[in-house]
Amino acid sequence: MKYRQFGKTDMQVSEVGFGAWAIGGKSFGQVEKKDSLAALAKAEELGCNFVDTAAVYGDSEAILGQFLQSRRNKWYLATKYSGQQQGMTATLEEQLRTLKTDYIDFYQIHWAPGKRDHNLYDELHALKQAGKVRYVGVSLNNILEIDYVLEKTFVDGFQAPFSLLDPYPLLRRIDKVKKHNVGVIVRSCLHYGFLTGKYNETSTFTDSNDQRAQWPQQKIRKTVAMAEQFRFLEQHAGSITLAAAQYPLSYPEVTTVIMSTKNETQAITNFGEVPSAGLSTSDLEEVIKVQKRLGLTAIPFKKRMREMLSEIRQKLL
Repeated sequence: MKYRQFGKTDMQVSEVGFGAWAIGGKSFGQVEKKDSLAALAKAEELGCNFVDTAAVYGDSEAILGQFLQSRRNKWYLATKYSGQQQGMTATLEEQLRTLKTDYIDFYQIHWAPGKRDHNLYDELHALKQAGKVRYVGVSLNNILEIDYVLEKTFVDGFQAPFSLLDPYPLLRRIDKVKKHNVGVIVRSCLHYGFLTGKYNETSTFTDSNDQRAQWPQQKIRKTVAMAEQFRFLEQHAGSITLAAAQYPLSYPEVTTVIMSTKNETQAITNFGEVPSAGLSTSDLEEVIKVQKRLGLTAIPFKKRMREMLSEIRQKLL
């Protein structure tokens, strides 16, 4: 495992991080606690030192609290404020108790507040100054929100989706990210699991705890068909999963890619087999060709209109 510096901070985080949403058992099916603990232990053994969670991820924080008790100094811990009614400061205090720690390494707002909610940024900054959290940022639902977030000089990093099937939003702003020198956590590099090669056009999701159970079959078929266009990457990477994880690491502006991990077997793949380097130049060039052919790098008219409206709203707020 190799490590990258998280923006301007002193954190050297593993290039592949532990995405702890799945172990909470809320959105991707039930998970046995023993399997979750085994996955975390194996990840640590293989060099992973960064874990990302949130209070709304079911039992995730409680499981991490149990796991980290005797090894807190070995991990960088990231979690989020998700708009709980009691407010950010009270929520953080509760999370610290659940996680059995007295500080968070990277604390994020689980969405990007606009100018009308500037008080949330003020509170986040105050928590950082108080030492309750070491570094702070935002988990972006929409990459279009990054422009306003980067105006906040105290923001140390952000989290955003970025995958072979979702390249456009982040790449279009990669120069701005580099200029501000902030940490970048990439999530969803496997695009809801469709870049694992496990699913086909007839796949269904029947677990009510699995968010994909709400997907219409047409969306599943389309996503599978697009994912199949990247099968050529298996020739060098070994599997589509490994190639999908390598893809974001091809860009030095990316600090870490968090991989959703539910058991020891997945941990061995995610943290023991993902090559530290990104894709080769030739493979990356071919990826860009495929993305262009699929229309993934173009700016659709509706998306550009949403961008323009977003920019106008930010100016008016």
